Amino acid sequence: MLLTPHDCFSTRLRLLIHNHKPSRPFPGNLLTRTRATRLCKASLITSSDSFEVGRLIGSYGFMNVTSYSGFPSGVDTEYSSGGMGQLRVQDVGEGSVKIRLYEGRVSQGPYRGIPVYPGQRAGGIEADMMAANELNAHIFLQSSPKELCQNILILLGGFETTTGEQWLAFRNDGKYSAADYTKYASERVLSKAALESTSWNRFEEEEKIKRRRNFVIKLFQGAMKGLAYMHDHDRLHQSLGPSSISLNTIAEREAVYLIPRLRDLAFSVDVRYSYLEEGTGSSLSEGLWRRASAAGAVTPMDKRAFGIADDIYEAGLLFAYLAFLPFCEPGIMDSLSLQRLIENTFQLDIEAIREYCLADDRLLEAVKFLDLGDGAGWELLQDMLNPDFRRRPIAEAVLNHRFMSVKFR
Repeated sequence: MLLTPHDCFSTRLRLLIHNHKPSRPFPGNLLTRTRATRLCKASLITSSDSFEVGRLIGSYGFMNVTSYSGFPSGVDTEYSSGGMGQLRVQDVGEGSVKIRLYEGRVSQGPYRGIPVYPGQRAGGIEADMMAANELNAHIFLQSSPKELCQNILILLGGFETTTGEQWLAFRNDGKYSAADYTKYASERVLSKAALESTSWNRFEEEEKIKRRRNFVIKLFQGAMKGLAYMHDHDRLHQSLGPSSISLNTIAEREAVYLIPRLRDLAFSVDVRYSYLEEGTGSSLSEGLWRRASAAGAVTPMDKRAFGIADDIYEAGLLFAYLAFLPFCEPGIMDSLSLQRLIENTFQLDIEAIREYCLADDRLLEAVKFLDLGDGAGWELLQDMLNPDFRRRPIAEAVLNHRFMSVKFR
């Protein structure tokens, strides 16, 4: 699990520690609100002597991807085919910051003996900035123990080693990510040829699809609840994707127990009006404010609205990812090819994307999923990916959209 700054856990909980040359959050377990309120009152663990680091269990990094450049126009702008050409996918490149995950445990204090997973980040000054930003974001979001969000990982502590490495420890609320789930689900999709050549039970296959649809919607709901909480508390995520959502299970039969949690807050941005009016910010948010300026968002109010809408756009791409990949065979679709299909090939024309997908039998289950509720899924996708940031819904509106309560038949 991930350790997050501010929350505490019982001796039965496992933790996740990660070390980087700044620190960064990982997925972990979650407590009920009542229990979390009681436990979060303890201070963060800040001594390196309090942790023992064990074996390396994995690593991951960042990719630099800019989705699109928006229109500088206002609400009433007409979008011509020529204007849509302004939308573009920018270069995709590997980030300089790497994170390594380790097993570990708390070695002293009231939580002695609790297993943890540590992660290590390396990358110099940029990594240090990301670690500090992530730490600050978690502390800010966990500053009120009475209203902790169960859909955001809990930071338990952090420390610096004698060699200058920064570590963050998060409560271990799950070892999976949404990316792990989509890979798991995709590998279990039967091809049309396989269905025709083997004996299979149509009723069982239909029930499996219903469970998958239910799991995907609950996963997306959890992610949006976490994002809504962040926005309500004046924080942007700015790195939302399948790898930034921690899951406590990927078994579709266990959807009732599923609790998605947001992590990876290294790029989080403070959008309190007082902060925006001061005009101070780190280099981590420079790209965001350049895009805001290009879209005509200059005042603090407009910049805040743009930042929230930018998160919603990322959530829209996440929704598309969850709507397609779990329902397709491996290799048919991946996140980058899907994003290029949406942004480059069809330039955010969701109706045209549906027509394209209808012609490919391999994408049929994804189309059926988004067709639920008389096309409610496509409608939501179009709203979230609206080229005009002012027309995108807020996270709470996404949660209240009719697709979220669609009935599976």
